[in-house]
Amino acid sequence: MKLHLMDGTYELFRSHFGAPPRTSPSGQEVGATHGIVASTLSLLADPGVTHLAAAFDSVVVSYRNEVYPEYKSGEGIDGVLLDQFALAERALRALGVAVWSMVEFEADDALAAAAVRWADDVEQVVVLTPDKDLAQCYGHPKIVGYDRRRQTFMNADGVMEKFGIRPESIPDYLALVGDAADGLPGLQGWGAKSSSVLLERYEHLESIPLDAARWDVKVRSADRLAETLKVNMGDALLYRFLAQLRLDVPLEEELEDLEWKGAHRQPFEELCDELGFDRLRDRPHLWQD
Repeated sequence: MKLHLMDGTYELFRSHFGAPPRTSPSGQEVGATHGIVASTLSLLADPGVTHLAAAFDSVVVSYRNEVYPEYKSGEGIDGVLLDQFALAERALRALGVAVWSMVEFEADDALAAAAVRWADDVEQVVVLTPDKDLAQCYGHPKIVGYDRRRQTFMNADGVMEKFGIRPESIPDYLALVGDAADGLPGLQGWGAKSSSVLLERYEHLESIPLDAARWDVKVRSADRLAETLKVNMGDALLYRFLAQLRLDVPLEEELEDLEWKGAHRQPFEELCDELGFDRLRDRPHLWQD
Protein backbone atom coordinates (compact mmCIF):
# COMPACT_ATOMS: atom_id res chain seq x y z
CA MET A 1 0.00 0.00 0.00
CA LYS A 2 1.23 3.46 -0.89
CA LEU A 3 0.23 6.78 0.61
CA HIS A 4 -0.14 9.66 -1.83
CA LEU A 5 0.05 13.21 -0.49
CA MET A 6 -1.03 16.02 -2.80
CA ASP A 7 0.23 19.59 -2.72
CA GLY A 8 -3.20 21.12 -3.29
CA THR A 9 -1.84 24.64 -3.50
CA TYR A 10 0.54 23.71 -6.30
CA GLU A 11 -2.13 21.72 -8.13
CA LEU A 12 -4.54 24.66 -7.96
CA PHE A 13 -1.88 27.02 -9.32
CA ARG A 14 -1.06 24.49 -12.05
CA SER A 15 -4.70 24.26 -13.03
CA HIS A 16 -5.14 28.03 -12.96
CA PHE A 17 -2.26 28.67 -15.34
CA GLY A 18 -2.56 25.48 -17.39
CA ALA A 19 -6.28 25.23 -18.03
CA PRO A 20 -8.55 27.61 -19.96
CA PRO A 21 -10.81 30.02 -18.02
CA ARG A 22 -14.21 28.64 -17.16
CA THR A 23 -17.24 30.27 -15.57
CA SER A 24 -20.04 28.69 -13.56
CA PRO A 25 -23.71 29.28 -14.41
CA SER A 26 -23.63 32.14 -11.87
CA GLY A 27 -20.67 33.76 -13.65
CA GLN A 28 -17.98 32.81 -11.13
CA GLU A 29 -14.55 31.90 -12.50
CA VAL A 30 -14.00 28.21 -11.67
CA GLY A 31 -11.38 27.08 -14.19
CA ALA A 32 -8.74 26.22 -11.60
CA THR A 33 -11.23 24.26 -9.52
CA HIS A 34 -12.42 22.33 -12.56
CA GLY A 35 -8.82 21.53 -13.42
CA ILE A 36 -7.88 20.20 -10.00
CA VAL A 37 -11.04 18.09 -9.75
CA ALA A 38 -10.46 16.61 -13.20
CA SER A 39 -6.80 15.85 -12.49
CA THR A 40 -7.65 14.32 -9.10
CA LEU A 41 -10.24 12.08 -10.71
CA SER A 42 -7.57 10.92 -13.15
CA LEU A 43 -5.24 10.26 -10.23
CA LEU A 44 -7.86 8.24 -8.37
CA ALA A 45 -8.51 6.14 -11.46
CA ASP A 46 -5.07 4.58 -10.90
CA PRO A 47 -5.65 1.40 -8.89
CA GLY A 48 -2.38 2.04 -7.05
CA VAL A 49 -3.77 5.21 -5.49
CA THR A 50 -5.69 3.90 -2.50
CA HIS A 51 -4.83 6.41 0.24
CA LEU A 52 -4.80 10.10 -0.60
CA ALA A 53 -4.78 13.42 1.25
CA ALA A 54 -4.42 16.96 -0.06
CA ALA A 55 -3.02 19.99 1.79
CA PHE A 56 -3.92 23.58 0.92
CA ASP A 57 -2.68 26.97 2.05
CA SER A 58 -6.14 28.13 3.05
CA VAL A 59 -4.56 31.48 3.85
CA VAL A 60 -1.24 32.34 2.23
CA VAL A 61 0.33 33.81 5.35
CA SER A 62 1.49 31.60 8.23
CA TYR A 63 3.41 31.82 11.50
CA ARG A 64 6.53 32.43 9.38
CA ASN A 65 5.23 35.89 8.48
CA GLU A 66 5.21 36.79 12.17
CA VAL A 67 8.86 35.76 12.43
CA TYR A 68 9.91 37.36 9.14
CA PRO A 69 7.45 39.89 7.67
CA GLU A 70 9.10 39.69 4.24
CA TYR A 71 8.14 36.04 3.92
CA LYS A 72 5.77 35.20 1.06
CA SER A 73 2.21 36.49 1.27
CA GLY A 74 -0.82 36.65 -0.98
CA GLU A 75 0.31 39.96 -2.44
CA GLY A 76 0.48 39.76 -6.21
CA ILE A 77 -1.54 36.54 -6.51
CA ASP A 78 -4.48 36.80 -8.89
CA GLY A 79 -7.66 37.34 -6.87
CA VAL A 80 -9.52 35.00 -9.21
CA LEU A 81 -7.17 32.23 -8.06
CA LEU A 82 -7.30 33.14 -4.38
CA ASP A 83 -11.08 33.04 -4.49
CA GLN A 84 -10.97 29.39 -5.57
CA PHE A 85 -8.97 27.95 -2.67
CA ALA A 86 -12.03 27.36 -0.49
CA LEU A 87 -13.99 26.11 -3.48
CA ALA A 88 -11.28 23.62 -4.43
CA GLU A 89 -11.09 22.32 -0.86
CA ARG A 90 -14.86 21.87 -0.83
CA ALA A 91 -14.72 20.07 -4.18
CA LEU A 92 -12.05 17.58 -3.07
CA ARG A 93 -13.91 16.87 0.15
CA ALA A 94 -17.03 16.13 -1.90
CA LEU A 95 -14.87 13.85 -3.97
CA GLY A 96 -14.06 11.95 -0.77
CA VAL A 97 -10.45 13.07 -0.44
CA ALA A 98 -9.05 13.97 2.99
CA VAL A 99 -8.24 17.69 2.95
CA TRP A 100 -5.96 19.62 5.29
CA SER A 101 -6.72 23.33 5.32
CA MET A 102 -3.64 25.09 6.64
CA VAL A 103 -3.90 28.41 8.45
CA GLU A 104 -1.13 28.66 11.05
CA PHE A 105 1.15 26.23 9.20
CA GLU A 106 1.73 25.82 5.47
CA ALA A 107 0.60 23.06 3.16
CA ASP A 108 4.21 21.90 2.84
CA ASP A 109 4.40 21.47 6.61
CA ALA A 110 1.34 19.21 6.58
CA LEU A 111 2.76 17.14 3.74
CA ALA A 112 6.10 16.73 5.52
CA ALA A 113 4.48 15.88 8.85
CA ALA A 114 2.22 13.29 7.25
CA ALA A 115 5.02 11.76 5.20
CA VAL A 116 7.27 11.28 8.23
CA ARG A 117 4.41 10.16 10.48
CA TRP A 118 3.24 7.32 8.23
CA ALA A 119 6.36 6.40 6.24
CA ASP A 120 7.05 3.28 8.28
CA ASP A 121 3.43 2.10 8.01
CA VAL A 122 3.25 1.92 4.22
CA GLU A 123 5.24 0.59 1.31
CA GLN A 124 6.00 4.12 0.12
CA VAL A 125 4.92 7.72 0.61
CA VAL A 126 4.61 9.61 -2.67
CA VAL A 127 4.53 13.39 -2.26
CA LEU A 128 2.84 14.86 -5.33
CA THR A 129 4.77 18.09 -5.79
CA PRO A 130 7.81 19.47 -7.60
CA ASP A 131 8.45 21.88 -4.68
CA LYS A 132 12.12 21.77 -3.69
CA ASP A 133 11.21 22.46 -0.05
CA LEU A 134 9.87 18.90 0.28
CA ALA A 135 13.22 17.51 -0.90
CA GLN A 136 14.39 17.75 2.71
CA CYS A 137 12.11 14.76 3.45
CA TYR A 138 13.52 12.48 0.77
CA GLY A 139 16.36 11.22 2.92
CA HIS A 140 13.88 8.70 4.31
CA PRO A 141 14.12 5.62 2.08
CA LYS A 142 10.33 5.32 1.86
CA ILE A 143 9.54 8.95 0.98
CA VAL A 144 9.78 10.16 -2.62
CA GLY A 145 8.53 13.15 -4.54
CA TYR A 146 6.64 12.92 -7.80
CA ASP A 147 6.24 15.74 -10.32
CA ARG A 148 2.97 14.95 -12.07
CA ARG A 149 3.58 17.41 -14.88
CA ARG A 150 7.01 16.03 -15.79
CA GLN A 151 6.17 12.50 -14.59
CA THR A 152 9.44 12.20 -12.70
CA PHE A 153 10.29 10.86 -9.26
CA MET A 154 12.85 12.24 -6.82
CA ASN A 155 14.52 10.38 -3.97
CA ALA A 156 17.71 11.00 -1.97
CA ASP A 157 19.90 10.17 -4.97
CA GLY A 158 17.84 12.55 -7.09
CA VAL A 159 18.34 15.35 -4.57
CA MET A 160 22.08 14.75 -4.67
CA GLU A 161 22.04 14.71 -8.47
CA LYS A 162 20.02 17.93 -8.75
CA PHE A 163 21.39 19.98 -5.85
CA GLY A 164 24.69 18.30 -5.05
CA ILE A 165 23.74 17.85 -1.38
CA ARG A 166 21.96 15.40 0.87
CA PRO A 167 18.26 15.99 1.62
CA GLU A 168 18.92 17.08 5.21
CA SER A 169 20.97 20.03 3.89
CA ILE A 170 18.15 21.49 1.77
CA PRO A 171 17.09 24.11 4.40
CA ASP A 172 20.72 25.24 4.72
CA TYR A 173 20.99 25.42 0.93
CA LEU A 174 17.87 27.56 0.63
CA ALA A 175 19.16 29.81 3.40
CA LEU A 176 22.31 30.50 1.39
CA VAL A 177 21.03 30.72 -2.18
CA GLY A 178 17.60 32.11 -1.30
CA ASP A 179 14.17 31.10 -2.49
CA ALA A 180 12.28 33.77 -4.40
CA ALA A 181 9.02 31.82 -4.19
CA ASP A 182 9.09 32.04 -0.39
CA GLY A 183 10.62 35.51 -0.11
CA LEU A 184 13.99 34.30 1.21
CA PRO A 185 16.79 36.54 -0.12
CA GLY A 186 19.74 34.28 0.72
CA LEU A 187 23.24 35.67 1.22
CA GLN A 188 24.89 37.93 -1.32
CA GLY A 189 27.36 36.11 -3.53
CA TRP A 190 26.36 32.64 -2.41
CA GLY A 191 25.25 30.79 -5.52
CA ALA A 192 24.12 27.25 -6.16
CA LYS A 193 27.61 25.92 -6.93
CA SER A 194 29.44 27.35 -3.92
CA SER A 195 26.58 26.45 -1.57
CA SER A 196 26.33 22.85 -2.77
CA VAL A 197 30.11 22.27 -2.62
CA LEU A 198 30.37 23.52 0.94
CA LEU A 199 27.19 21.87 2.21
CA GLU A 200 28.09 18.57 0.59
CA ARG A 201 31.28 18.75 2.67
CA TYR A 202 30.02 20.35 5.90
CA GLU A 203 26.28 19.54 5.75
CA HIS A 204 24.98 22.46 7.86
CA LEU A 205 25.61 26.20 8.17
CA GLU A 206 27.16 26.16 11.62
CA SER A 207 29.64 23.48 10.54
CA ILE A 208 31.13 25.65 7.78
CA PRO A 209 34.35 27.23 9.12
CA LEU A 210 34.10 31.02 9.14
CA ASP A 211 37.75 31.24 8.04
CA ALA A 212 38.09 30.25 4.39
CA ALA A 213 41.66 29.09 5.07
CA ARG A 214 40.14 26.16 6.97
CA TRP A 215 37.95 25.04 4.07
CA ASP A 216 39.18 21.76 2.62
CA VAL A 217 37.18 22.17 -0.59
CA LYS A 218 37.88 24.69 -3.32
CA VAL A 219 35.36 27.45 -3.95
CA ARG A 220 35.78 30.62 -5.98
CA SER A 221 35.90 33.88 -3.98
CA ALA A 222 36.24 31.83 -0.81
CA ASP A 223 37.44 34.70 1.39
CA ARG A 224 34.56 36.94 0.37
CA LEU A 225 31.99 34.18 0.88
CA ALA A 226 33.37 33.30 4.30
CA GLU A 227 33.26 36.94 5.38
CA THR A 228 29.67 37.27 4.14
CA LEU A 229 28.65 34.18 6.08
CA LYS A 230 30.46 35.37 9.19
CA VAL A 231 28.76 38.78 9.15
CA ASN A 232 25.33 37.41 8.21
CA MET A 233 25.22 34.12 10.08
CA GLY A 234 22.25 35.31 12.13
CA ASP A 235 20.25 36.03 8.99
CA ALA A 236 21.29 32.71 7.46
CA LEU A 237 20.11 30.79 10.51
CA LEU A 238 16.80 32.67 10.40
CA TYR A 239 16.33 31.80 6.72
CA ARG A 240 17.10 28.17 7.49
CA PHE A 241 14.53 28.16 10.28
CA LEU A 242 11.95 29.48 7.83
CA ALA A 243 12.90 26.87 5.21
CA GLN A 244 12.70 23.95 7.62
CA LEU A 245 9.39 22.12 7.36
CA ARG A 246 7.49 21.51 10.55
CA LEU A 247 6.84 17.92 11.51
CA ASP A 248 4.59 18.75 14.46
CA VAL A 249 1.52 19.81 12.47
CA PRO A 250 -1.53 18.44 14.31
CA LEU A 251 -3.25 16.06 11.89
CA GLU A 252 -6.36 14.51 13.38
CA GLU A 253 -6.67 11.65 10.92
CA GLU A 254 -5.29 8.16 11.27
CA LEU A 255 -3.85 6.37 8.26
CA GLU A 256 -7.07 4.42 7.68
CA ASP A 257 -8.95 7.73 7.42
CA LEU A 258 -6.96 8.56 4.29
CA GLU A 259 -8.23 5.57 2.35
CA TRP A 260 -10.27 6.76 -0.61
CA LYS A 261 -13.63 5.02 -0.45
CA GLY A 262 -15.33 6.96 -3.22
CA ALA A 263 -17.03 10.28 -3.81
CA HIS A 264 -19.94 11.53 -1.72
CA ARG A 265 -22.68 11.34 -4.30
CA GLN A 266 -25.04 14.14 -3.23
CA PRO A 267 -22.41 16.78 -2.34
CA PHE A 268 -20.38 16.02 -5.46
CA GLU A 269 -23.32 16.03 -7.83
CA GLU A 270 -24.68 19.22 -6.29
CA LEU A 271 -21.29 20.89 -6.65
CA CYS A 272 -21.04 19.83 -10.29
CA ASP A 273 -24.51 21.20 -10.97
CA GLU A 274 -23.69 24.46 -9.20
CA LEU A 275 -20.41 24.99 -11.03
CA GLY A 276 -21.41 23.60 -14.40
CA PHE A 277 -19.06 20.61 -14.26
CA ASP A 278 -21.42 18.46 -16.33
CA ARG A 279 -18.73 16.18 -17.76
CA LEU A 280 -17.24 15.49 -14.33
CA ARG A 281 -20.53 14.61 -12.67
CA ASP A 282 -20.41 10.91 -13.55
CA ARG A 283 -16.64 10.42 -13.63
CA PRO A 284 -16.06 9.04 -10.12
CA HIS A 285 -15.76 5.27 -10.51
CA LEU A 286 -16.60 4.67 -6.87
CA TRP A 287 -19.24 6.15 -4.56
CA GLN A 288 -19.31 5.75 -0.81
CA ASP A 289 -22.85 6.98 -0.21
